[in-house]
Amino acid sequence: MSQTLIAAISILFAIGFLSGCVQGAGGSGDSTGNIATMSDGKYKRPSESEIKSMLTPLQYDVTQHEGTERAYRNDYWEQKDEGIYVDIVSGEPLFSSTHKYDSKTGWPSFYRAIDNRYIVEKKDYKMLLPRTEIRSAIGDSHLGHVFNDGPRPTGLRYCMNSASLRFIPRAALENEGYGEYAALFN
Repeated sequence: MSQTLIAAISILFAIGFLSGCVQGAGGSGDSTGNIATMSDGKYKRPSESEIKSMLTPLQYDVTQHEGTERAYRNDYWEQKDEGIYVDIVSGEPLFSSTHKYDSKTGWPSFYRAIDNRYIVEKKDYKMLLPRTEIRSAIGDSHLGHVFNDGPRPTGLRYCMNSASLRFIPRAALENEGYGEYAALFN
């Protein structure tokens, strides 16, 4: 590769990185890049010590250090039961089994979120090309990434880490405080 091409790629990468830093978080973030909080106070981010004590080492690595669990070796990639998936840290409702599909990637994949207020999109520059990271709005947990190669009707593939999610079965929605989401299964 020529030095000129390497320099051009470096400049484009730097511009993209700086642009992402200036724009801040998307989704529920405000114009300063701060993550929004829900006014009802139903969901909260626990303290750092609480988070460490409630998560396994893998869950902690994935949610707090942008880790990635192994494909095909995680709890929900082939889960077919009806229910919703919530942030393992804050409990925010994120995805429904009604929007889940087999993306053949080995991770749970969804074509839409339950409520976009609970997710935040951030540019991720850890790979050669930028990706869109998905985080929970209140828990600020790293969940996974979203790609533009999903099925209709959205064309999106929310490729999530099972380690960042907790599954609430349809039958337990009311008891767990998520009764409003039972309508997704009617």
